[in-house]
Amino acid sequence: MIVQTNKKIWLSSPHMSGKEKEFVDEAFATNWVAPLGPNVDGFENDLANYLGDDEKVTALSSGTAAIHLALILLGVETGDEVICQSLTFSASANPIVYQNATPVFVDSEDETWNMSPYFLEEAIKDRIKRGKKPKAIIPVHLYGMPCKINEILHVANEYEIPVIEDAAEALGSLYFGKHAGTFGQVACLSFNGNKIITTSGGGAIVSKNEKYIQKAKFLATQARDPAPHYEHSHIGYNYRMSNISAGIGRGQMTVLNERIQKKREVFEQYKNVLGKISGVSFQSEPKEFFSNRWLTAILTDEKQTPGNVSNENIRIALEKDNIESRPLWKPMHLQPVFKNAPFYGNETSNKLFRQGLCLPSGSNLTEEEFERINTKLLFLFNKSNNH
Repeated sequence: MIVQTNKKIWLSSPHMSGKEKEFVDEAFATNWVAPLGPNVDGFENDLANYLGDDEKVTALSSGTAAIHLALILLGVETGDEVICQSLTFSASANPIVYQNATPVFVDSEDETWNMSPYFLEEAIKDRIKRGKKPKAIIPVHLYGMPCKINEILHVANEYEIPVIEDAAEALGSLYFGKHAGTFGQVACLSFNGNKIITTSGGGAIVSKNEKYIQKAKFLATQARDPAPHYEHSHIGYNYRMSNISAGIGRGQMTVLNERIQKKREVFEQYKNVLGKISGVSFQSEPKEFFSNRWLTAILTDEKQTPGNVSNENIRIALEKDNIESRPLWKPMHLQPVFKNAPFYGNETSNKLFRQGLCLPSGSNLTEEEFERINTKLLFLFNKSNNH
């Protein structure tokens, strides 16, 4: 048994500004502890103002809830098919199954690691040929890197299929100067504890369509009809964000741009350390793309790295020093629960998974902690090289 003596370095831990407590204390002082309240309204306004482009926002209990409601808003029902990026967290795909629909997984392109527009069109053509035109498309802005959304929208518009942007990891990321999460008919955000800002647990649904936003609010509050008693003509959900959680979010919004700057600085630090090591590469940022660099992710080609060091060698070495790192998402089409789902691609996502590793990327990462990680990484490569 390994006894850890060094302090834990987390992959991406919550980073409070201190202002969160003011909003939460106010909620307690005014007894707005029950769900909803002024902080929820304020947080939704803060997000809408930040995103701009006439976006409207409904704050929810999770990003998963946002994707689920988005599917409902777009009319996804039993027997339908929904195209989803394969290289993603399972929360992008699970809500498709909540609606008794079938996910159709599409591979990544190797530049941004996100949904391939080429294989997207291939999937649509084949599903239509089989008599099943997809009801929606869910691309993901992976690790904060915007997907090639214009190319995806071009394909989606040609076949008249709506797009749900999974921007759970990409608040503050830009594509040609425009915020991720403002391109699709609907978009989803996450404020889970490890995201770039957090509400402890929470999410939001975003859309320019006022009817979508109002319906999302209605469904998220148990779909209670206007009546003095409890009247329900639709199935609803307990998906609204609490006033306490929203208070944390309001404090976090005041430092969002600082958090993005720090995340990008962390990425550059890793690039300076590892960028010259053969066989190690990073998620690229194409021209006119701007990633919040939520997580710094590397690829290791062990046939080219000094000493044939693999991503798993790095993960284990860091773990021994109480430093958390994580493989890239295992593609959904390789998950046992989705083994029978259709997949279109050339296994780029599988290659990324096999070679990829996310490094500690907290905006609260100290210089001392980075030096500890840096020393461990360089020692691993130098030791392997000497052998």
